[in-house]
Amino acid sequence: MSFIKTLKEISKGDVNIAGGKGAHLGELIKINIPVPPGFVILSSAFETFLEKDTIVEIEEKMKKADINDIKSLDSDSENIRNLILKNKVSEELEKEILDAFGKLNVKYVAVRSSATAEDSRIASWAGELETYLNTNKETLIENVKKCWASLFTTRALIYRIKKGLLDKKISVAVVIQKMVNSEIAGVCFTSHPVTKKDQIIIEACSGLGDALVSGRVTPDSYVVEKYSLKILDIKVNPPNEKQKLSERQIREIANLCINIEDHYKEPQDIEWAFEKDKFYIVQTRPITV
Repeated sequence: MSFIKTLKEISKGDVNIAGGKGAHLGELIKINIPVPPGFVILSSAFETFLEKDTIVEIEEKMKKADINDIKSLDSDSENIRNLILKNKVSEELEKEILDAFGKLNVKYVAVRSSATAEDSRIASWAGELETYLNTNKETLIENVKKCWASLFTTRALIYRIKKGLLDKKISVAVVIQKMVNSEIAGVCFTSHPVTKKDQIIIEACSGLGDALVSGRVTPDSYVVEKYSLKILDIKVNPPNEKQKLSERQIREIANLCINIEDHYKEPQDIEWAFEKDKFYIVQTRPITV
């Protein structure tokens, strides 16, 4: 039984095996959107990895999860994650993962969790699970286990309780992609989150996008009129620094993101990276209400 599929073998209908993130990346490749090459460790790998006793213990703790008792929730979260991290990956699965890593022919990859509950306009798993950048062959298996364990962080458990998903079976796949050492990275909302007008909001920061997503930096912000690609507003942060994207680049990423929205037929929240004069899309999902 194979526990791995390349992104090229996956499409948007594969959320149950590749998670929302993996399924959408595979879909983007099919419509010729530039996506870093990679593969997905399917959710079945995580389910096989968990020992029966571990599953029973996790289910018991989940039944008692109480959002009003954060101390107890923290303790349960830590215990569950420790159970997962202590488990050993089988030799068969480890070999399959490392073989797929070798075929990428790269030194470093990004390791991203991909929950099997599909992102929607109402709920999004973005930011609830973990991502590990600059992962090499030596740290790959451990970071895969950390991604699996992140399904049970306190933050993820609170999210599941709030969304009424505690009793729903949710698994996690892991997306492994060539590491994009971006000079610039950011996000794009293909519909204005506040005004809902036909305007695109692009945010950009120097370096890797995790600094922006985690809120550690204040990005440049560009407002673009959809379809005409007229740039309506530019805010540079810090104000005395050089603008991160040129006007040509702003229009290029805006046009790329419009193509993604047109394919999905609904506004998208898109993460992108720019390396060596090329844009890459690393995630897309519906804009969350």
